[in-house]
Amino acid sequence: MDKCSFCGRAKKDVDLLVAGVSGHICNSCIEQAYKILLEETNTEQSFDIKDIRLLKPREIKSFLDSYVIGQEDAKKVLSVAVYNHYKRLSQGESDDEIEIEKSNIILVGETGTGKTLLARTIAKMLQVPFTIVDATVLTEAGYVGEDIESLLTRLLQASDYNIKAAERGIVFIDELDKIARKGDNPSITRDVSGEGVQQGLLKLLEGAEVNVPPQGGRKHPDQKMIQVNTKDILFICGGAFDGIEKKIGNRLNTKLVGYSASKETEAIDRKNLLQYIAPQDLKSFGLIPEIIGRLPVLTYLNPLDREALKRILVEPKNALTKQYIKLFKMDNIDLSFEEPALEYLVDKAVEYKLGARGLRSICEAIMIDIMYDLPSENKKKFVVTEGYAKNKIEHTNDKKLRVA
Repeated sequence: MDKCSFCGRAKKDVDLLVAGVSGHICNSCIEQAYKILLEETNTEQSFDIKDIRLLKPREIKSFLDSYVIGQEDAKKVLSVAVYNHYKRLSQGESDDEIEIEKSNIILVGETGTGKTLLARTIAKMLQVPFTIVDATVLTEAGYVGEDIESLLTRLLQASDYNIKAAERGIVFIDELDKIARKGDNPSITRDVSGEGVQQGLLKLLEGAEVNVPPQGGRKHPDQKMIQVNTKDILFICGGAFDGIEKKIGNRLNTKLVGYSASKETEAIDRKNLLQYIAPQDLKSFGLIPEIIGRLPVLTYLNPLDREALKRILVEPKNALTKQYIKLFKMDNIDLSFEEPALEYLVDKAVEYKLGARGLRSICEAIMIDIMYDLPSENKKKFVVTEGYAKNKIEHTNDKKLRVA
């Protein structure tokens, strides 16, 4: 009976069995061999920094403007930091012995304000390897969860295991606030998913030779490791830091002492305290001073108001309304939205406090029936009216949309 010469499985147990001169190989073994071949060959590939599409800060911001609505301060800070980082990489060896340090970035803002979108858009513009990792799954080495080095595994996978390319890539660490230490004081016992993770991240953020497991997961002695230098990897961290406004408010109030106290109090915008964020607020929230020092560029994202939500719905290149119009166009259906319907969508997003991500949930609730019916019908045109939108939302269970 024919069987695979590598794994020993019979022909009936595999999808495909390829015959050779004196043996056979199954489809699973072919796939495994291909992965090994990629790892062995791609690690030696070169990467030319000149291939990076680096624009000037104003041009970077202009590119971001076409995808991200508002957040002018964050876009300006991010544009300068990214420009300086890749300019630093392109300088090569310097004769004056002045070494420019990299500027890792931390973005603070409510959920749905565009932190991840900003980082993804920057990577799209530069055409460098980019990965998003969630800090909540990371734990201190030796405990259940993912090792800190696993976030570099994702970057290697994004670069097809081209180490040179990965070492010039961007890593976006989301939910950084979830690894804040549990108390204001350093922990006596182990804080394996908080302070322990922050300490593990220090060497990655600053720059070090790190042994990375090529397939991720736990490290073990017999595993083959890939060595990655993080010195030139740009780390962008993001987090909602829920409740940090109280820390900012307390700090601002303690400063307001003396004759000018009342004037300074009037100048503070109490509705958006995030704009006054400072490194000491991150420290009081639970980030250790060492990690704050390795994230020197600190910026904030404004909460989205009604006007911003309306613009997000229609203006960006990947605006929701444009996506739906394109989907229907593929079925030769001309879809359009009446202005009152768009206003109603935005009103619901504000009412439910869902932010930009919530617009998608509301749109899906309204569009699901026509996306189901129209492709099978002969209609060539459909207009989403305010009355239609209201009817669909009212018949949708509010519990699916509301956020307490």
